[in-house]
Amino acid sequence: MNLRAITTHRLLAVCIVVIVLGATGAAIAIAGGGPTLPPRKPLATVVRDAVRAPEVPGVTARIKFTNKLIDSSSLQGSDPLLTGAGGRVWISGDRVRLELQSDAGDAQILSDGKTASLYDAANNTVYRATLPREEGAREAKERKGPPSLARIQKGLNRLMQRANVSSARPSAVADRPAYTVRVGPKHDGGRLGAAELAWDAARGVPLRGAVYAEGNPSPVLELEATDISFGAVPASTFDAKPPARAKRVTLDDGKPGERSRKGRRDRRPVTGAAAVDRAVPFSLSAPGRLVGLPRQEVRLIDHEGRPGAVVTYGRGLGGIAVIQQATERSDRSERGKRDRMRDLDLPKVSINGATGEELDTALGTIVRFSRGGVDYTVLGSVPPAAAEAAARGL
Repeated sequence: MNLRAITTHRLLAVCIVVIVLGATGAAIAIAGGGPTLPPRKPLATVVRDAVRAPEVPGVTARIKFTNKLIDSSSLQGSDPLLTGAGGRVWISGDRVRLELQSDAGDAQILSDGKTASLYDAANNTVYRATLPREEGAREAKERKGPPSLARIQKGLNRLMQRANVSSARPSAVADRPAYTVRVGPKHDGGRLGAAELAWDAARGVPLRGAVYAEGNPSPVLELEATDISFGAVPASTFDAKPPARAKRVTLDDGKPGERSRKGRRDRRPVTGAAAVDRAVPFSLSAPGRLVGLPRQEVRLIDHEGRPGAVVTYGRGLGGIAVIQQATERSDRSERGKRDRMRDLDLPKVSINGATGEELDTALGTIVRFSRGGVDYTVLGSVPPAAAEAAARGL
């Protein structure tokens, strides 16, 4: 992925779209009258009832998106992806259309279950990506049917070995009786405090998703349904298209095969420091340890035919990833400069003599710098000091 061509604004947009799609991908429950709190039940029972609930054929809803990842003093304008906004969502089967509205322009997400696109009007750019897919997952689910109560409890027991999981708390969201569950890491959580999910007590589908930073009682990311209705959604609703002159960016990690230096598509992913070093047109930096964390994986990545590398250190959310790619001359074009003028006002940091940029968010830190014709991006759910130390260790 060319991270100098994709500005910090765009990098954040790509991260946020994953969270937004994850919170809305299943569906949103139907509207109803005044909420009555549902009865208390064991978590396993509540989960069983949710997975066995009748499938909703379609949803039209108004939503509220909250984003407090970045301090408001660093933001310019009112981009809905970075400042939060109200909007609408339509869902029918695997098809999703989500819109966020603001004075600076709308943001729109479209997905058919296989691919996803994000149109950012503030930058007049469309980002496209292929969604991960489990081979045969749907067929296996249909053969086995819904899981039993014992199987659900077994899965929860495994989860509770690695995370703190609350009981199913009776609540009300969007005037619907709901259950809310909070999950937080037991260790290696980085700056993540917890995540919450609320779903309709009768329909078993999500109404609210929220992410909390460590030590902060208010969510830093939240997507919540506020006014919703149940019914078939016309297929034409999902035919929305961005402007013809919008810039197109394809995001792809190169799977199932990685593209080699000569542009051929190989059958297997290229992993390992030696193999990746041979495949990229620059000298790979992948020390065995970085800020005390052992190296875990080195993998070749691909963005529009240009090879790069991602190196990971440590395990869990407290780990660090380093992305490397050769600097592209076109990044210095006048158009690129104009794009960056609309970007965040980021502080500068010195990385062994090179000048870089640092983005400190509530959930983690991103440090970017260039040296010797290579662009480096260091990111992780760690404080700025740890990210800076990792950058200096490359």
